[in-house]
Amino acid sequence: MKAIVCNDFGPISDLKLQEIEAPTPGKGEVLIKVLATGVNFPDGLLVQGLYQAKPACPFVPGMEFCGEVEALGEGVKHLKVGQRLIGSSKDFGGFAEKIVANAMMVLPITDDVPNTDAANLMCAHGTAHHALKQRARLKKGETLVVLGAAGGTGIAAVQIGKAMGAHVIAACSSQEKLDMAKENGADELINYSDENLKDRIKELTKGKGADVVYDPVGGEAFAACSRSMARNGRLLVVGFASGSIPELPVNLTLVKEYSVIGVFWGSFVMHEPMIFMQNMQELFAWYREGAVRLQTDEVFPLSRTQDALAKVMNREVKGKVVVVPDALLD
Repeated sequence: MKAIVCNDFGPISDLKLQEIEAPTPGKGEVLIKVLATGVNFPDGLLVQGLYQAKPACPFVPGMEFCGEVEALGEGVKHLKVGQRLIGSSKDFGGFAEKIVANAMMVLPITDDVPNTDAANLMCAHGTAHHALKQRARLKKGETLVVLGAAGGTGIAAVQIGKAMGAHVIAACSSQEKLDMAKENGADELINYSDENLKDRIKELTKGKGADVVYDPVGGEAFAACSRSMARNGRLLVVGFASGSIPELPVNLTLVKEYSVIGVFWGSFVMHEPMIFMQNMQELFAWYREGAVRLQTDEVFPLSRTQDALAKVMNREVKGKVVVVPDALLD
């Protein structure tokens, strides 16, 4: 089968499309024919050796996928060959024509969910959902500030925040991106390229500050938000798309009495799989209601995975991008 292989940690351009042996499912596993694979910021960090996890090289990256069951491993009774599903694998492997996954970490999907939507629902929306529900315990009527609100996980946070009843302030770096955040439900907008983020949050919250900040950006935006929190606020550390890991003046958390909370979706999935599955069921319910929807910026063939990753890492994506095996695009 064909797969994108990371032979050594390094630039995204070093990734190779190679012919490798197809995997076989072991006990409790399922072999899946990949129909589409979501492309996420952590995928780009992973192949450069900059992510929290560092798999042994060589490996096939790719964190989330939509596919069709091709074979069942020993003991798998709840799935059937030909069934369409979404999933993730702790060993990655999504940028390939086939993947083996733990049968308990996949979720059957119905025919009304297109492959491209399904492939992109788990990681970005899953992260935002876990962050706002389990980590922040976001309440109806609270003010949620979303940084990077036109990226995949930012749009997800806007949508989910609205579904949970929050007043959502979207912060982006351009008017075009703000327009997209508005289309996805944001109540108010901040262009932090030409507005002072700290001052605008204070103004829009009438001096109170943000109850919850969802920050996948880091850098100077984090610094501004750390000075813009309401008492009992929750500042969610989701990622560092700016490329800069900020430092926190911890005296601010003392004086303002707010919490800084880490969000690591992969750890959540591993340690709380049943709650993860409950979250996914709620996400699909919101998807069917139209409260949650996927914004697909571009579909790339598997052979151009490097281009897809570069577009994500350069923060040129509005929504999400997806990779599809070349044979399925012919």
